[in-house]
Amino acid sequence: RRGFERVALWPPAVDADLFHPAKADEEMRRRLLGGAGPGVLLLTASRLAPEKNVALLADMLPGIPQARLAIVGDGPHRAALERAFRGLPVHFTGYLKGPELAAAFASADAFVYASETETMGNVVLEAMASGLAVVAPRAGGLTSLVQHGETGLLYPARDSVRAAGEIRRLTTDHQLRRRLSAQARARAAAMTW
Repeated sequence: RRGFERVALWPPAVDADLFHPAKADEEMRRRLLGGAGPGVLLLTASRLAPEKNVALLADMLPGIPQARLAIVGDGPHRAALERAFRGLPVHFTGYLKGPELAAAFASADAFVYASETETMGNVVLEAMASGLAVVAPRAGGLTSLVQHGETGLLYPARDSVRAAGEIRRLTTDHQLRRRLSAQARARAAAMTW
């Protein structure tokens, strides 16, 4: 309408060779568990800042039996989050990148997310490419990546009770988790540069 020529949409994409289920590593899994016993390993990756809403995960974790959470990332809110998660089965890894980050994603069982401010959500796409089912808020750009019941599960933003319920579904229904994980990988693998 405005006369621009040669305009095209450049959709979100991920390096599906780097972020791949084959990058799973038992040593990385032990590291993510941080000494916690066996259980379902949930992972989140984020800049640790208030707008990323990571503290919401502390509200939902007590309602998810056998779940362990690895928090990948660093930022100005880390000390406050460490206090919020005190006493819960959580391990803070700090900032990871490249092959180390890819191994972390692939070594987890599912990806959980709480940010409502994402315009796209790179970490969600990386998790999907790594073969993880995603549980995320129905907000922002995340809804263009995660299809509820197909590549992950969406919950109403800021609703820790519903979020915990969706995560519980993944931790108890292994067939559902496998199906969502496979479909998440297929969708993300098609989103290349």
